[in-house]
Amino acid sequence: MRICWGQYALWAVIVILGIASMLSGCGAKGDLYLPSHTAAQQQ
Repeated sequence: MRICWGQYALWAVIVILGIASMLSGCGAKGDLYLPSHTAAQQQ
C-alpha cells in the first residue's frame, strides 16, 4: 500500500496546527480563577 503526497501534506498541516496551538497557550496571561464580586466592587 502506497501513501500519496496528499496524505503527507495533511499530516504535516495537522502537526503544524497542533504545535502552533500548544505554543499559543504558553503566553496566556491573566487570572486562573474567577474573582469574587467583592474584589470587583472595591476597584
